[in-house]
Amino acid sequence: MILLENVHKQYKLGEIPIPVLKGISLNISQGEFVAIMGPSGSGKSTLLNIIGCLDILDDGSYYLAGMSVDVNSEDDLAEIRNQKLGFVFQQFNLIPRINAVRNVEVPLLYSEISPQIRKDRAMKMLELVGLEERAEHSPAQLSGGQQQRVAIARALVNTPTILIADEPTGSLDTQSGNEIMQIFAALNKTGITIVMVTHEEDIAAYASRVIRLRDGVVEMDRKRP
Repeated sequence: MILLENVHKQYKLGEIPIPVLKGISLNISQGEFVAIMGPSGSGKSTLLNIIGCLDILDDGSYYLAGMSVDVNSEDDLAEIRNQKLGFVFQQFNLIPRINAVRNVEVPLLYSEISPQIRKDRAMKMLELVGLEERAEHSPAQLSGGQQQRVAIARALVNTPTILIADEPTGSLDTQSGNEIMQIFAALNKTGITIVMVTHEEDIAAYASRVIRLRDGVVEMDRKRP
């Protein structure tokens, strides 16, 4: 599903190049639940951004479902993101002036489907995360855990094959974080591939595979028994 071969990425601080990824090679199969860990500056967020087609590698190759994505245009990358990937971030990124169901509908606004079908699909996703009774509530009327559930429903409304999560429990208390991870585990059992960055060991414990980065290279890659 996800294949990276000798991927390099650097940024510039003024005129000084700062290497971030230094030859990352990974193969993530369909249906895996992968946690990426590492200290600050290890390259984990940059790696996740490349996997999520939010950033472009400098050298190496990236294949998603057998298709090369490292030489595509921004329009092509945007189409891949919309059709194949769903995103959940630490900050929920909900639109405050609209209610939960309309927030979930947002990824469907550019598709050629009727408003009623959009709402029906959004309601189905809210039901999946246990929030159908809060559909008409604004983000301000929801707890942090509930807002993250809305964000997950929004990420799923386009039926992605891969869910990309960047510190999805970082803004939540322990109980809410565990509830979110139970949703992730249930989604993974349906066949959705999940790639998640986290710094919390108890959150990473939900994953079936842990990849640990340090200084831009893979320090450890371990599957759980």
